[in-house]
Amino acid sequence: MERWENRVAVVTGGSSGNGAAIAKYLANNKLVTVNLDINVEGHMALLAEVNAEVRKRMHHIKCNVRKEDDINAAFREIEKKYGPVAVLVNNAGVVADSFLLSENNSGEILKILETNLLAAVYCTREAFRSMKANNIDGHVFMIGSICGHNVPIIPNNPTNLYSPTKFAIRALTEMYRQEFLGQNTKIKVTCISPGAVKTNLFNHPGNIAPTLPAELDPNAIADLLIYCLQTPPDVQIHDVIIKPMGEMFC
Repeated sequence: MERWENRVAVVTGGSSGNGAAIAKYLANNKLVTVNLDINVEGHMALLAEVNAEVRKRMHHIKCNVRKEDDINAAFREIEKKYGPVAVLVNNAGVVADSFLLSENNSGEILKILETNLLAAVYCTREAFRSMKANNIDGHVFMIGSICGHNVPIIPNNPTNLYSPTKFAIRALTEMYRQEFLGQNTKIKVTCISPGAVKTNLFNHPGNIAPTLPAELDPNAIADLLIYCLQTPPDVQIHDVIIKPMGEMFC
């Protein structure tokens, strides 16, 4: 991990769940981390969990990743305050409280598309611009889902466009791999697809979490990400599934 020391890592949705665990692991490994999230309180709670040395490396910019202008402004602020981006973790994601066929749910559909998909597109574009301009062989992570490999059968539980957006995240990973090569860079891209994880993602009226027999700790996702970061320059972990033992979800 020495080559990543003091490099800038951006994590979207880093105030809770997988994002919070990833932000802590990156800071523990001496990267300067910047959390893009509207949840300021969650970030402050996260800082209370780490020691003073690590806390100095963990930063937050209030950013609504559903808004392209917010994202562009955040990346400009990051480069001005902390330096060029070397690592990007596209982690922000939401599920739905309504079915696709529900009436008057256009706002919720748009929220899922903007958070789960378009935010990753806009953030990757800005991170790539920073990496290429500064000749950084960076690493982009797309946090997908097992639901991006198989559509789960969950009767009476609204997940709406969650699974389709995670399929799209996997497709984007390959698109970026090709474009990074086409731009004559050595920037890596990795899609991490977790199975069921102990987060608040499914805290909605149709909550399925209590029925799951096995769940991953978010730290397992963060540990895998750090492993991927340590691979040699000629090795790219492209698409990896991580499941809890005994998973029966998907």
